[in-house]
Amino acid sequence: RCQVHQGPSCATTGDDDITSYISSTKQIIKMLKVLCAIFAASTAGLLIASIVLGTQDNSDSTTEEVFVRYTPEAKFIKDPMTGTNVCDGAKAVIENTACFVNDTVAVLGQAGANVTEGYVGDLDMSDTPPFTDAYFTGGLCPVNVHWHLGAEHLSVGQYDADGKGPEDDHEGHDHRALAEDARLGGRCHHYDSADAKFTTEYDWEHCVGMHVGETYEVHWPHSIAGACGTVDQYQTPFYDGVFCHIERLGNLTGLQNMVAVQGQVFTIVNDEDYYFPDLMRGMIVDEGLGMGVEVTKYTGSTTGTSRDNEVCSGYAPITWQVDRKCHMVSASTFDKMCADMKAQRDDMSDDLYAHGSRIVVSDALAANNQVNRDRY
Repeated sequence: RCQVHQGPSCATTGDDDITSYISSTKQIIKMLKVLCAIFAASTAGLLIASIVLGTQDNSDSTTEEVFVRYTPEAKFIKDPMTGTNVCDGAKAVIENTACFVNDTVAVLGQAGANVTEGYVGDLDMSDTPPFTDAYFTGGLCPVNVHWHLGAEHLSVGQYDADGKGPEDDHEGHDHRALAEDARLGGRCHHYDSADAKFTTEYDWEHCVGMHVGETYEVHWPHSIAGACGTVDQYQTPFYDGVFCHIERLGNLTGLQNMVAVQGQVFTIVNDEDYYFPDLMRGMIVDEGLGMGVEVTKYTGSTTGTSRDNEVCSGYAPITWQVDRKCHMVSASTFDKMCADMKAQRDDMSDDLYAHGSRIVVSDALAANNQVNRDRY
């Protein structure tokens, strides 16, 4: 070490040594950076090679094709392990029936009804109140998810006959996409033909016949008799899930507390800011975004275009909890849901496209037991 009494020449030598040391250290750091870059590239190459080799090694396998999509997260979809579907064929058949006999209502309250806040139907169902809490608190679980073209329910100013959407130019698509003659229900008011997120079509991989800018009403049937918490929980048709363990429904007294449906209406946009990753599991509830907050609850029936205001459903009374607001979600939200549906044990392919919408239930067939809450 240079001492003070050794003079100027010692100090000069010390400065040279320090400069040399710093230069050598910089060179070492540069070399380490180069080595790290080479190592990273080699690792990535090895990973890619492993994936390619793995794909080639399994080329003769009977495993179904694996789909991968990065919007916005990777989805790996393949058929689940085979096994016995305990819910297969469990549907209890209840035929449609005439809504009126001699001009008198001959059925229980129907769905989808008017859910505008303050609306009350004419059919007295006051002795059959809907289940008003979150369904899981009563032991109900979702057993299916499906959706309808347009809204089956009516919420004035949110989704109704004055709503907007893309032109009806679906001709030429897979006939199952709109079930050939699927009826278009009400539409939301979000659509803006000058905004690209409503008009730029999405590259759909899993859903069938869907369109950006269109309105869809999603239904999640729930049941206390479902195969809750098992690989057989989700079923198509949904009746198999609802009645899977029919013995749990007893003599059907208080059916509205054991079988119920969530309903939520969306306009699909091509914008990842509106992505929600788990639409399959139930209504989106987010107080901050105002989703699943303003909900109307009433007793009704199953829906679909085989019913109207003359021919009614015998599957009643069941609770409906319907979000009165229309919300925007990304196309990738729906496509991710369809991917999840493909991964279920039961074949849900008949629910990968929009079903037709039942005409809005008339006042005479709508229950008078609506419960309107500002919170879910």
